[in-house]
Amino acid sequence: MCYPIRGRRIVSPSPSQTSGCQVARCGSSAEKMHALPEDIRRRIENHPCYSEEAHHHFARMHVAVAPACNIQCHYCNRKYDCANESRPGVVSELLTPEQAVKKTLVVAAAIPQLSVLGIAGPGDPLANPERTFATFRLLAEKAPDIKLCVSTNGLALPQYVEELARHNIDHVTITINCIDPDVGAQIYPWIFWRNKRVRGRAAAEILIEQQQKGLEMLVAKGVLVKVNSVMIPGVNDEHLKEVSKVVKAKGAFLHNVMPLIAAAEHGTFYGLMGQRSPTPEELKALQDACEGEMNMMRHCRQCRADAVGLLGEDRGAEFTMDKVEAMELTDEFLAAALARRVALREKIAAERAAKQAKAHAPQQAVITLHRPVQKSAPAGGHTSEGRPVLMAVAAKGGLIAEHFGHAREFLVYEVTGAGAKLVGHRKTDRYCSGDDTCGEAVDVLGNTIEALKDCEVVLCSKIGYEPWSRLEAAGIQPNGEHPMEEIEPACVAVWHEMLKAGKLMQLAPERQCA
Repeated sequence: MCYPIRGRRIVSPSPSQTSGCQVARCGSSAEKMHALPEDIRRRIENHPCYSEEAHHHFARMHVAVAPACNIQCHYCNRKYDCANESRPGVVSELLTPEQAVKKTLVVAAAIPQLSVLGIAGPGDPLANPERTFATFRLLAEKAPDIKLCVSTNGLALPQYVEELARHNIDHVTITINCIDPDVGAQIYPWIFWRNKRVRGRAAAEILIEQQQKGLEMLVAKGVLVKVNSVMIPGVNDEHLKEVSKVVKAKGAFLHNVMPLIAAAEHGTFYGLMGQRSPTPEELKALQDACEGEMNMMRHCRQCRADAVGLLGEDRGAEFTMDKVEAMELTDEFLAAALARRVALREKIAAERAAKQAKAHAPQQAVITLHRPVQKSAPAGGHTSEGRPVLMAVAAKGGLIAEHFGHAREFLVYEVTGAGAKLVGHRKTDRYCSGDDTCGEAVDVLGNTIEALKDCEVVLCSKIGYEPWSRLEAAGIQPNGEHPMEEIEPACVAVWHEMLKAGKLMQLAPERQCA
């Protein structure tokens, strides 16, 4: 059985302890959102994939209306499907545009947090233009409040930029894994271009040219562009630093460097050939290296092409087409659903505004009265006042609201006295099922500890005796003292307690990311 354990209470530091910086706000993840130009901030504030803050509050949905693809990637196999598998290209049901729109309306009624509808597969949306644009046209008529998005490999993108603009699609994601054809030849065995199959380096040259041209055209139209890149160790890992520089220079708004998913059971070329995935440490190091060039997305979950719900959850099984088709969507039903979405967004906007005002109001006075001259940080990010610490958080809705044993993922934050920055997430299996069989089938707890091995602290709402003991034995400190609190202030409070205890003056232990 799992029992709550409460350790000693960690007290938030006083203003003087924070060198004049309000707890968890200077340099925090939330601050990045509000540092953006007003136009961009307004366009992404409800978009869970483009705004790290929004992903705690808003849901997205992908509809699988695009079966065909015009390129082949060594990391993709669209034939595989498992209800428990979260991977791009995976779907359980292929939909017609009419089915996709009805399903979206049903989901939007059941999940008022839904703010975004995207088409990301299972093939490429722009290799299926009739089905893709028919879906967008129908949905814009039925639910104009829902944002429309496309995720594409970019091969056909220049041809459809005008069409995307006509449908008021102002968020587009392009998967760009390289700008060097020699690298591309190791990732893409072929493309289908102008009614023929092109292979090798020539195929990569065409794809890269089309991707870059499409990116430039979208930016010229004022469309926000997110670039996805798959990190493939030994193939494009170092090269992605140059990719990040180039796409930023051409106006991309956000870069999402994702880890390769390579397992033999998925049937992909890389999986069958034994190509390894990057470690969390390697992924973070690359993201950190690219972040100096542009904004990095750290909260991506590499969703299925039919994902439904908040990031980090998938409620697709609740909305299969047999259930959707049985529902009658009257005008009254749709109007009531829209009203609930509008009311929820207004409530969330008010809460976020109040939170931001609370964070900033006292900070100005504190800075004026207490902030000393800032010391320059030496190479490696360490200062005489304490080093960064990685903390894993069992979170829900932006709060520390998950029991350790119930968590299916942990958000990982890099924390200093100045703030907490989201740097990734770790997927896990549930350790506790609520009965006497917690963790018995396999060593679920051991797997979770292995996934969190580079973290020094785990924050959760509750935790049982056994996981507490095993985490401590692994050098990871459990903390259940901040249930239902906001993540970033709680993390910074824990960091200051570690500093006060003299745990942060030395260099980070081996498990800590450099």
